Amino acid sequence: MKKDDCIFCKIANGDFGTEFIIETNDIVAFRDLNPQAPEHILVIPKDHYDNISQITDTNLLGKLLEGVQKVTQKIGLKEFRTVINTGKQAGQSVFHVHIHILGGKELKPTFD
Repeated sequence: MKKDDCIFCKIANGDFGTEFIIETNDIVAFRDLNPQAPEHILVIPKDHYDNISQITDTNLLGKLLEGVQKVTQKIGLKEFRTVINTGKQAGQSVFHVHIHILGGKELKPTFD
């Protein structure tokens, strides 16, 4: 299911001609327009879920993580960070579940 006002649903639907790094029947991956690292890629499901807590299909969760593996292998990224923000207080700004892949430079620890 798509949400008419969701930017990521529109991207996944091909409305903007976004170049996908990978695409399957269930997910797409593309570069973030506001990169926080030299490599900053988003992996999203084609169907709309506001956040990761809404996904009850463990097969889809596996496909999202498999997407992370495929993207990093395809671009040759061996060391990277993944981030999934869930909710506004956690820093989620687009309310369509997405996994950030960050890499291409040394990333400082975020927690002590």
